[in-house]
Amino acid sequence: MEETVSAADANRKFSLLLRGVRDGHSYVVTSHGKPVARIVPAGRNESAATGVRAALLSRLEQQPINDAERWTRDDLYEDDP
Repeated sequence: MEETVSAADANRKFSLLLRGVRDGHSYVVTSHGKPVARIVPAGRNESAATGVRAALLSRLEQQPINDAERWTRDDLYEDDP
């Protein structure tokens, strides 16, 4: 679960926040009540990105292959009125 902390408090208690992150906690840093940053354990975002990448590749592999004809550069930049 993420804990919200103001930017001023995050600045004053940065070492304490880092200890919390090391223990698996995450924090949302706010400025004037609006979220501006997230402090999370380093491996957490990497594993999420890896999962998303794997899901995308799996979906792309399931798509049918379109047998498109070859085109020329002129075909790509054809000027139709």
